[in-house]
Amino acid sequence: MTDQQVQTAEVEHDSQLAFDVDAFPGGVRGALEAVLMVVDEPITPMTLAAALEVPVGDVEEALVALEAEYAAAHRGFSLRRVGEGWRFYSRSDYAPVVEKFLLDGQQARLTQAALETLAVIAYRQPVSRSRVSAVRGVNVDGVIRTLLSRGLIEEVGHDEESTAILFGTTAHFLERLGLSGLEELPPLAPYLPDVDLLDEIAERGRA
Repeated sequence: MTDQQVQTAEVEHDSQLAFDVDAFPGGVRGALEAVLMVVDEPITPMTLAAALEVPVGDVEEALVALEAEYAAAHRGFSLRRVGEGWRFYSRSDYAPVVEKFLLDGQQARLTQAALETLAVIAYRQPVSRSRVSAVRGVNVDGVIRTLLSRGLIEEVGHDEESTAILFGTTAHFLERLGLSGLEELPPLAPYLPDVDLLDEIAERGRA
């Protein structure tokens, strides 16, 4: 390919990528919204101007206008300038809603380890941490903390002999499963080791 052909190909390629942002239904504002929707960190007006092929001044003017427009409309999100860049954020007024959504989502997505630990506690409560570890065969300290923080289990007393903390499920646990009481749990208890065997396994683990 000759130099002339290379230059011609480059020109044709550039012409294919070029566009008139004003031809889009929302113009510069709409194009800015589309780009800002997919960024995961603040982006500068210069970068936005290069992407939209418009003057930086036009971009900055549009960003300020969008910021004011969202605030006036009490939208659930805002467009904020952070450092030298701009990005969409959830509006702080709606923080309680966002927090509840995120917490509920975390509670709904328990890991397999957490589900197994929760099942042992549900069927063997009140039960100590060592007995739960004996059934699962692994250390459950981290999982226990997770279940406590999510309100699915709670401390219900101490073992008279070992003084170990005993755990049981909470009313929130029943609510999440749609149960009115523990008696409505499926009959899985017969498949779990009995208390005496758990004690024996736990003792072996400490030996």
